Amino acid sequence: MATIADISVAASINILSAFAFFVAFAILRIQPINDRVYFPKWYLKGLRSSPLQSGAFVHKFVNLDFHSYLRFLNWMPAAMRMPEPELIDHAGLDSAVYLRIYLTGLKIFVPIAVIAFTVMVPVNWTNSTLEHSNLTFSNIDKLSISNIPHGSKRFWTHIVMAYVFTFWTCYVLKREYETITSMRLQFIASEHRRPDQFTVLVRNVPPDPDESVSELVEHFFMVNHPDHYLTHQVVYNANKLSELVNEKKNKQNWLDYYQLKYARNQSRRPTSKSGYLGFWGKTVDTINFYTSEIERLSKEIAAERLKIDNNAKYIMPAAFVSFKTRWGAAVCAQTQQSRNPTLWLTEWAPEPCDVYWNNLAIPYVSLTIRRLVIAVAFFFLTFFFMIPIAFVQSLANVEGIEKALPFLKPIIEKKVIKGFIQGFLPGIALKIFLIFLPSILMLMSKFEGFSSISALERRSATRYYIFQFINVFLGSIITGTAFQQLNNFIHQSPNEIPKTIGVSIPMKATFFITYIMVDGWAGVAGEILRLRPLIIYHLKNFFMVKTETDREEAMNPGSLGFNTGEPQIQLYFLLGLVYAVVSPILLPFIVIFFGLAYIVYRHQIMNVYNQEYESAAAFWPDVHGRIIIALIVSQLLLLGLLSTKDASQSTPFLITLPVLTICFDRYCKGRYEPAFVRYPLQQAMMKDILNRTREPNVNLKDYLRSAYIHPVFKAGDDYENNLVSEDEEQEPTLVPTKRQSRRSTPFSSKYSGSSQSLPYEVDQNLQP
Repeated sequence: MATIADISVAASINILSAFAFFVAFAILRIQPINDRVYFPKWYLKGLRSSPLQSGAFVHKFVNLDFHSYLRFLNWMPAAMRMPEPELIDHAGLDSAVYLRIYLTGLKIFVPIAVIAFTVMVPVNWTNSTLEHSNLTFSNIDKLSISNIPHGSKRFWTHIVMAYVFTFWTCYVLKREYETITSMRLQFIASEHRRPDQFTVLVRNVPPDPDESVSELVEHFFMVNHPDHYLTHQVVYNANKLSELVNEKKNKQNWLDYYQLKYARNQSRRPTSKSGYLGFWGKTVDTINFYTSEIERLSKEIAAERLKIDNNAKYIMPAAFVSFKTRWGAAVCAQTQQSRNPTLWLTEWAPEPCDVYWNNLAIPYVSLTIRRLVIAVAFFFLTFFFMIPIAFVQSLANVEGIEKALPFLKPIIEKKVIKGFIQGFLPGIALKIFLIFLPSILMLMSKFEGFSSISALERRSATRYYIFQFINVFLGSIITGTAFQQLNNFIHQSPNEIPKTIGVSIPMKATFFITYIMVDGWAGVAGEILRLRPLIIYHLKNFFMVKTETDREEAMNPGSLGFNTGEPQIQLYFLLGLVYAVVSPILLPFIVIFFGLAYIVYRHQIMNVYNQEYESAAAFWPDVHGRIIIALIVSQLLLLGLLSTKDASQSTPFLITLPVLTICFDRYCKGRYEPAFVRYPLQQAMMKDILNRTREPNVNLKDYLRSAYIHPVFKAGDDYENNLVSEDEEQEPTLVPTKRQSRRSTPFSSKYSGSSQSLPYEVDQNLQP
């Protein structure tokens, strides 16, 4: 077990590592050559110019102002200066609310830590239960609930503190939910016109032998939304075309690179192997090779576009339908469109840059099957992953290494080596196992068929949190306890095993302390250093960049990465709430993490990250719900622990806590969550009236008609052929239909010329 000395050594190592990262960042960020890496957001906004373009040659690459090196931590107060309203204008509401997750952690855990160390630590420390037991323990464990004797009245302190911590957490959550709800509604109300405010995504359009999907969509919405329907854009299966376009772009980049290389040295034309990655195959002239490849791809792209234009099988039974008003779009998105609830399914369209185009080509009927397959796959991934984690946890400690490699015992027992192993090895081992997990979970979400990047990230975040809860939290506790107390498990009666587990779970706090220091402290400090983007940028800048446009493309600011960042934050909420009553020694480490992360990510959001999309904080109900789950888990764990401590008389008092917490969660869901899943008609109408007053002559149809064209068509020269000309009438009119069934509309299509219309009969024509 880790002693206080071991934890001190581990803390020193992690603090020094974090400090080294901060010093390296402070030096690298003020070098002119790195300016685009550490301030890319300002370049994208056009508010910063490159320092490489002026001054002496040395000044272009190295900062020779030695006074600036003395102010190496001035970025911290600078990160706090921008007010929140200005931050929202600068980076968006999603980024500002993401920061409030860290702020919420500080609001919850700073008062809890003060109370816990004032009240609970003295209560736990002034006992000698562990000293008279045969359990393996350290001085740190004497600060936990494990040091309280069985049946002691001191447990009432922990029960009262559990109520205090629960009420305080709920109070903070309610205030945050209320504030963020208000921020979301205000953001939506004050925001400029966006295509997604007027557009819904319609899926599962029923097939019709006489009309195309485009004709069918037009007729359906002209009849059922005659006063508000404006225009639509059908969804094409352009996945193969996208692959060809991306492949051509990649080969064009290589061609540009080799042409630049040849232009610098014309004595020899570049050559390479024609096989995979240029490692094998016959030797060819590289410029000629890539030129011929680009010509081949151009022909394939033209042929594929022709197929899409002329073949109905490339048109999916889905469309983006736009309306004249936000009110009309809100009514359509939030109502059932036909008698058959499985047809004409409508939902709010993502904003154009949030659309995940590849998944729009997936038939709607296959989505349920895909999600079932992924649910089964995720189950096996989660529970089979516990096997390697258990193995690592058994070895990633001093005792495990000494048993596996006894000849290393003299070296391991040295204080510095032992402290390094206790402070780094368990956390790093677990981190390595988790490094590929986010990519796997994102692939699973893509396979499920979600239509927006934000939905993909939210689903992936949910699964990441579940995985961490089962494997990192429960897995580490159960396997770690089993291995640490293995001797006791073997030599005691089965009736005593639950008590041993109840005592040992708080002792696992030492492992989580090291994990927080490695993943939280050093991890956050490593985040601001941006070592990987720094290396990639300079490699691209050296080999590939030849114009200012190339340099901008080489500068990849990245985004927040909600699918990985938010579940990590939630793990700290879980650890803090669980161990607040059980082992308060964890709390200062949690507080330092939230404070450090808040400053670092505020700096990154201001200067680096360029968010891909804006969901107006649609993720907050997930954040709130996961904190509630952590609170309930902490209450149930305390209940279980006290039941092993002969304190069963406390059960009625503790059982009330989860009930009260669930009631609080249901209140928040009813009071605040609707603002995150629906758009109030009253607010939509107010916004429409305001826009009509301010912009009475705006051409909304021209604004919306190309908003949801697939990007590969926008990149081409012929996509305009699919658009409505500006000379067309702005007001849609009911048109005849050529369909024989006439089930959805009595009128014929404008695509078929004229035909006689029939009287409109509601009972016949609104059948699914």
